[in-house]
Amino acid sequence: MLRTQTSLSTLIQERSMKWLVLLGLVAFSECIVKIPLRRVKTMRKTLSGKHMLNNFLKEHAYRLSQISFRGSNLTIHPLRNIKDVVYMGSITIGTPPQEFQVIFDTGSSDLWVPSDICAIPPCSRHGRFRHLQSSTFRITNKTFSVAYESGSMKGVVAHDTVRIGDLVSTDQPFGLSMAEYGFEAVTFDGILGLNYPNVSFSGAIPIFDKLKNEGAISEPVFAFYLSTDGQEGSVVMFGGVDHRYYKGELNWVPLVKAGDWIVHMDSISMRRKVIACSGGCEAVVDTGVSMIKGPGILVDNIQKLIGARPWGSKHYVSCSAVNTLPPIIFTINGVNYQVPARAYILKDSRGYCYTIFEKITVSPSTETWILGNIFLRLYFSVFDRANDRIGLARAV
Repeated sequence: MLRTQTSLSTLIQERSMKWLVLLGLVAFSECIVKIPLRRVKTMRKTLSGKHMLNNFLKEHAYRLSQISFRGSNLTIHPLRNIKDVVYMGSITIGTPPQEFQVIFDTGSSDLWVPSDICAIPPCSRHGRFRHLQSSTFRITNKTFSVAYESGSMKGVVAHDTVRIGDLVSTDQPFGLSMAEYGFEAVTFDGILGLNYPNVSFSGAIPIFDKLKNEGAISEPVFAFYLSTDGQEGSVVMFGGVDHRYYKGELNWVPLVKAGDWIVHMDSISMRRKVIACSGGCEAVVDTGVSMIKGPGILVDNIQKLIGARPWGSKHYVSCSAVNTLPPIIFTINGVNYQVPARAYILKDSRGYCYTIFEKITVSPSTETWILGNIFLRLYFSVFDRANDRIGLARAV
């Protein structure tokens, strides 16, 4: 996800006088661990999809390569898929554990969930952390805020035990939101950032880095498989790669620079003609964004080329175009990644078809595209912190 009060109750006073200071400041084991991601359907669509990927995976031999780890244990959680383009999974915080649904987001670095002190609608409609019920909780007086393309939050840094499946981080710093904006209609409770520490707005060590530093994961690698329509089976895995989730070999792409999941993209083309990124550009590989986003003028040109017309907040095309339009090719590090029309054209609840290209709301100094979940559904992605690179391969 690209990042761009009132006084406390007497119950809080029973916990710690630090909370009084808080409100004044906020004022407003070697294993590959797989975490289930729920695919959240946009509010307009109905629920569907209960076919599990497990049978398919059992039919394919496990193939080892350079970043698989012999002898590693594989921890798998039950998976649920609630369709469409947002993927989330469960974590727990506190002692005893309190469960939250979060987006595992490569576009940001901070972990946060709503606080039970936050009473405004975006917080009250989601799971809120009840700090008084956790014996391992401790608060700090450090406040922070994060702005995303889809919303923003303001909060305070706290510490507690956080669990991602079998991975446990004790005294993990995380954010408790005291105010949220733009998250009223979303299904997830919070966000778990998987970007580099230097991108953190709270200044706290990200949970992936803390687990890595403590030796809880065997290798500083995580990967995503995002299921397609009608299927369950989305996972984020930590500590290595399960090769049954992709075809062929991983194509490795070095980061533009260490410290952010951004790669150089050679071009974007259709019908063998370059239609964007003509002199090369940057691409953010972002699991916190649903669509493919780019500069306004270039996105408008793509909409025109595929015959899309604006209607409300989207651009619509004839549904028959899925069978006639060519793929759009994203060339990265000399490798062509095709996004077919069936992927870049979706159908809404009324049966009308719209494109997945959207304009970036900010204006970076260089031409920048965001490759969100529409792209990552097609291509299994590996994020290698040890070598500052991203691996991509055709998803099964």
